Amino acid sequence: MRAMSKIVVAALYHFTRFEDHTSLQAPLQAVCDAGGVKGSLLLAFEGINGTIAGPRAGIDAALAHIRGLPGCADFEHKESYASEMPFLRMKVKLKKEIVTMGQPDVDPTANVGNYVEAQDWNDLITRDDVVVIDTRNDYEVAIGTFEGAVDPQTKSFGEFPAWWDENKDRFHNKKVAMFCTGGIRCEKSTNFLLNEGVEDVYHLKGGILKYLENVPEQESTWNGECFVFDSRVSVKHGLEEGKYELCYACRMPLAPEDFARPEYEKGVSCHQCIDSHSEERKERFRERQKQVALAEKRGKQHIGS
Repeated sequence: MRAMSKIVVAALYHFTRFEDHTSLQAPLQAVCDAGGVKGSLLLAFEGINGTIAGPRAGIDAALAHIRGLPGCADFEHKESYASEMPFLRMKVKLKKEIVTMGQPDVDPTANVGNYVEAQDWNDLITRDDVVVIDTRNDYEVAIGTFEGAVDPQTKSFGEFPAWWDENKDRFHNKKVAMFCTGGIRCEKSTNFLLNEGVEDVYHLKGGILKYLENVPEQESTWNGECFVFDSRVSVKHGLEEGKYELCYACRMPLAPEDFARPEYEKGVSCHQCIDSHSEERKERFRERQKQVALAEKRGKQHIGS
């Protein structure tokens, strides 16, 4: 599939200090639009973050433009492929943070934990003196994580500092290894731990995506699939598209077997959200689903799907 696909997906982030990130928005949007690139990019005073998809030439033009931004000449990105365009539109957004932690003293441009290459990760996390922590949200962890990893059960990254404060005594005299999807959350969480006085902090360079790309499945300590924030929903070893789909009522990932559950109604509810919505709201979801089905019959994609 990879050789035949025309849709390149590029996940990227880079921490750097932009003096005026607002002035970068329109030119970046224009380059992406001109190249047929879709997705979402976040700009803040601390850098850039996002995922984009499109034809090879369009992606290359967008990446070249980003490398021309102040402090971004050596930024790295990770590529995978999609059988269909995973985004509906292109948006370059201005934010206070490129990944929200809510800790004003956290500064990944100052210092971060020790980077661990994907091929060295297994050796580190299987050591007795190392605790490995998954910094992602609970619904991401639910569909896949590393063997033996601690799940903080956080619903957002902003909850991580409070979780650490409540649980740090559990990890006394341990080296701390952390990971996330692409690495950006670990840039902030390792800086946070260093500021908290933890001396031996490590994180997986390039995140889970780099590990699944480079480490053969037979040597892997990863169980399950990796949630991604686009219409593919999940990827597996080799960054091939996974089996999960989204519930369009609650945006949570669903496995194929979940569609056979009595709580599931396409576009309306699943076992995770059936009790979370009123009947009035479910009726609105049903009407939306009718419009989605009509659009599909016409060979178009409904904007709300």
